[in-house]
Amino acid sequence: MKGCIVLPTGAGKTIIALHAILKANTSTLIIVPTLNLMQQWFESISDIVEEKCYIGKLGGGSEEIKSITVTTYDSAYLKSSYLGNKFAFLIFDEVHHLASDKYSLIGEQFISPYRLGLTATIEREDGKHVSLYKLVGNIVFKKGFYELSQQNHLAKFKLKKIIVNMLPSEIVSYNRKIHEYKQLLKESKIYYPIRLERLIILSASNTNLRKALLLRNEALDIALNSQAKVIELERILQDHPVEKIIIFTVHTKLAYSISNRFLIPVITHKTKNEERNEILERFKKGQYRVIVTTRVLDEGTDVPDANMGIILSGTGSKREFIQRLGRLLRPKQDIENLANLIEIISSETSEVFTSTKRNKGIRKIEG
Repeated sequence: MKGCIVLPTGAGKTIIALHAILKANTSTLIIVPTLNLMQQWFESISDIVEEKCYIGKLGGGSEEIKSITVTTYDSAYLKSSYLGNKFAFLIFDEVHHLASDKYSLIGEQFISPYRLGLTATIEREDGKHVSLYKLVGNIVFKKGFYELSQQNHLAKFKLKKIIVNMLPSEIVSYNRKIHEYKQLLKESKIYYPIRLERLIILSASNTNLRKALLLRNEALDIALNSQAKVIELERILQDHPVEKIIIFTVHTKLAYSISNRFLIPVITHKTKNEERNEILERFKKGQYRVIVTTRVLDEGTDVPDANMGIILSGTGSKREFIQRLGRLLRPKQDIENLANLIEIISSETSEVFTSTKRNKGIRKIEG
């Protein structure tokens, strides 16, 4: 038994894996990317296994290797030579992580004959996901948001883009930095546009290109953090007084700024686990109606269902977009209850292209 299952966030990948564990009835190692996910898996398995003494955790201070063990990619990598012959069944949660140069060694050093990979998006920007078919197996089952929402397994959703004009001072600063950026590229005989990865490599040995990279980042920072977006956000919050809302941004500074301005609980990489869990629990119970977060909730955390998401800033990654959309698409009792995802984008900036890139293939189901 080998293969990968590709299903959106909230579609039941964990439940499928739990049934696979019961059916395989053999020693099993579940490998996950974060300690939060390790604890969630441990609790889920504890709910279905009568003998708790057969369940263990490896990582985050725990050193319990049992018949069914949950560990992190880091711990599995560090102990792969020791663990490699101890488990017949491997489950890789968020299996796209396995394709990295570092973690791929896990798949190579374990002799486990049974392997299952789980992910919402198997493709990687670097193309290394092709190695997963050798390490874990081919895709054996795949369904997307649209098909599952049409069958009422996930909530139906609507994607809306709101283009805002930056404040006059922001426009002047943005245009000046972009002009200087392009001028430096021209002086270095580099044609615009240039891929960020290539610019980073070339900037290592070129002073002008280092300046260009800095200017590019400063311009992007203006576009992503425009105060015009915050003004639009305020309007949306006023127009939707009852919805449960998650606000997403890639910038920690902006997340705290929004939290302070609107008195909204915030979750970032700086938030301690205990505080994060309390915020999510209160959000689940409805004590908090709106929360703001950075990338920390994109993957590796079970987020209670919301029915509106607002993206203030993001990368061009399709995976990031799908993870955020998945936070809204838990099954709803009312099948007519739409989940709304709103993107707020600064006009006439590179953010317009970035938005199109990340939701390519999703916009066709915009309602």
